Amino acid sequence: MRILSIFVFFILSVSNAQELYWPDKHGPTLDGVVPDISLKGIPQKWDGASGENIQWKTPLERLGHSTPVIAGNKIWFTSATLDGKKQFIYCIDKNSGKVIHHKLLFENENPEELGNTTNTYATPSCVVEKEAVYVHFGTYGTARLNPETAEKVWERKDIDVRHFRGPASSPIIYKNLLILTFDGVELKQFTLAIDKNTGKDVWKTKRSVDFKDLVDGHPKREGDFRKAFDTPALAEVNGKTQLLSVGARAAYGYAADTGKELWILKHKNYNAAVRPVWLPKEQMAILNTGSAKANLIGLKITSDTKGDVTKKTEWSQRRASRYCLPIYKDGYLYQLTHDGNVSCINAKSGETVWKKALVKSFMASPILVGDKIYLFEIYGDSFVIEASPAGYKEISKNHIDDEFSACPSVADGAIFMRGKKFLYKISTK
Repeated sequence: MRILSIFVFFILSVSNAQELYWPDKHGPTLDGVVPDISLKGIPQKWDGASGENIQWKTPLERLGHSTPVIAGNKIWFTSATLDGKKQFIYCIDKNSGKVIHHKLLFENENPEELGNTTNTYATPSCVVEKEAVYVHFGTYGTARLNPETAEKVWERKDIDVRHFRGPASSPIIYKNLLILTFDGVELKQFTLAIDKNTGKDVWKTKRSVDFKDLVDGHPKREGDFRKAFDTPALAEVNGKTQLLSVGARAAYGYAADTGKELWILKHKNYNAAVRPVWLPKEQMAILNTGSAKANLIGLKITSDTKGDVTKKTEWSQRRASRYCLPIYKDGYLYQLTHDGNVSCINAKSGETVWKKALVKSFMASPILVGDKIYLFEIYGDSFVIEASPAGYKEISKNHIDDEFSACPSVADGAIFMRGKKFLYKISTK
């Protein structure tokens, strides 16, 4: 019996060690939806002052907006010095909060100034697989790490782009590809797919839109209106995978295997930072075109969606979110803007069903936990609300005295929140 117990424990331990709980900044399905395997134990109430449902908090050094990603018992995220000259990887045990690795990965002698107080030099999030961790700091360095040792398997520091306001686009894994987005300034805006095993280039596709910003052959304001921060998504369309990618002045559909541009949707905005959401049931892409005055767009995609589709959208509405991914449930989208306006939108028609003004500041994307949506405000307030078209219903309001810009991640019944000062584990167990 004792031998059997040890065997069962070993099998469970191996299974747990291999589980990809939150492999991407927006979870396993790239849309902020918490999978069933992780739902049990997630609380609706917590409190930083009393410690209610806060299992541990681990102090952090340096800065970063990158979201923790989780494979097995390991949490991975990046950080950087304020001046961007040094960039690091953190690996933390998800059960105890103990720091397993905290390593210097890249040094940059003369990084370009950010030119703003919002971004950091460690904003792109990692992505993980069972056998690899991929880190990305834009032009300052990309690498594959061994998940046991955090040592580099390969690295790239030769992708030369001026980010101007700093890198922010996170990588995405597709088959044997690690796909990177570079929407810099000047004349360098492109998507690059590299072999995840070797780090070598596989395909590269330049943004094709006419930015209409040249003066004497040079982009206005050094190309600031060409800048974007978006992370792409994947869409299965009639058995073929498309990469959904939003840049300045246009959104695109690319063949994920080859990088071939399939369609383009032109828009008037720039600074796109909200990942597209693919709705399989509706066969629709939800696209956010940029900053505060941007549009949220519903685009139906079929195998016949080709060329310029600017005038073929299902719907469009103004004043989209600047940072936060919309959450989808049962035919409705729930959007959270940077200044705290929550709205419920009919995904098929684009009609706004209800609105609620929280008068708060948000950067982190919400998550869907069963039939509840969790919202995380910059200055430590969190709201749990019903995901319902019937109206705004607040279940709880919670607070931790810290600042939160990274998206939350979830694993095995716990929420992990990266603050400016600490990484927190929030759980009932």
